[in-house]
Amino acid sequence: MNVQSKTLRFSMFGLLYFTQGTILGYFASLNALYMLANGLDMSQVGIFSTIALIPFIIKILFGIISDRYNLLGFGHRKPYILIGLLVQIICLIIVANINPGEMYWGYVALAFFLQLGMAFYDTCTDGLALDITPENEKGILQGFMVGGRSVGVIAAASLAGFIAQHVSWQAVFYFLAVLTLIPIPLLFFIKEMKRTADMRFNWAAFGAFKSRQVLAVAGVGLIVFLVIVGSNQLVNPSYAAKLDIDLGTAGLITTVWGIGCVAGALLGGGVMDKLGNKKALGLSVLLVVPAMVLLALVKSLPMMWVVTVFFGIAYGLSQAIYFALAMKYTRADIAASMYSILMAVTNIGQGIGLGVGGGIADKAGFPTAFLVFGGLMLLVLPFFPLIFRKKELAAA
Repeated sequence: MNVQSKTLRFSMFGLLYFTQGTILGYFASLNALYMLANGLDMSQVGIFSTIALIPFIIKILFGIISDRYNLLGFGHRKPYILIGLLVQIICLIIVANINPGEMYWGYVALAFFLQLGMAFYDTCTDGLALDITPENEKGILQGFMVGGRSVGVIAAASLAGFIAQHVSWQAVFYFLAVLTLIPIPLLFFIKEMKRTADMRFNWAAFGAFKSRQVLAVAGVGLIVFLVIVGSNQLVNPSYAAKLDIDLGTAGLITTVWGIGCVAGALLGGGVMDKLGNKKALGLSVLLVVPAMVLLALVKSLPMMWVVTVFFGIAYGLSQAIYFALAMKYTRADIAASMYSILMAVTNIGQGIGLGVGGGIADKAGFPTAFLVFGGLMLLVLPFFPLIFRKKELAAA
């Protein structure tokens, strides 16, 4: 293990996730409203979101590339992270000049390539984290990473709504491009570790996926992210339909949600390290289900703010706990590849949740969609007996 300054490592990983959060903040708080304002409907928003997630579903390809190939001698992780960040910046600059109502499929295509860049640096960031993070720091690391992403959500949502309302939508995308630059300098201060013989890429290591325990972990990830991401897309549109909120309020709502996410992420990382995997995942279920019920019942502005914070805590805690759990089932010789497969499954869940959630909301209303998501979260419970037994992974 190449031990480096904890402050430097956590800062870099936090900032790399921060820049993801800036994009997620836009998609969570404003993209649906932006598309609706340009004459599109929630079904089209759902289709857009599902297609835009495809790069995260195929991110195993990026993991294999990163695990196998040292790019021109510059490393297995950092060069690919830089390439992904640059792709994101370029796409944001181009998309600033695309009207989704007039060029729907062009807007979808640019979002696809933007997410392709993000998936590339996300996969390699996770690989680097697995390479250089000691085992006893992985829980708190996920707290910082998910927390950093949530801070990015707050930064984007709190300012992007204001910019959209008082300047222009075009300025929003330029603003996001500038925020993407922030983590780049720290990349040059972190050293990649030398890959020892037992960390060299090995196709046989994929046999770990024969383990029912690993498959159960993947199944939990699919369900958790189907629920929390699918429902998150509906929050601001549901508030707009019920309470007639404006763009500035939508951004503020996502900011408050993001603050809850930061608290939840830090809580989740601490809970996992102190209380163990089973109790931590159980707490995730106990928070997400009532959050869905409360989102279905929101009828006033005071209740809206309270429920938004509670949902943010449940969201951040659930992400941090699942990411740390997935890290504990990842093999060193295919670190980026195996972890990216587990993350790809969560993104399949997200894609299903985004598409299905939009469809249910259009056909049956937002409250029904939230209640359906709450019921689906309970499907995590049957996986507990498989996951929380003696690790068969150790022999895999």
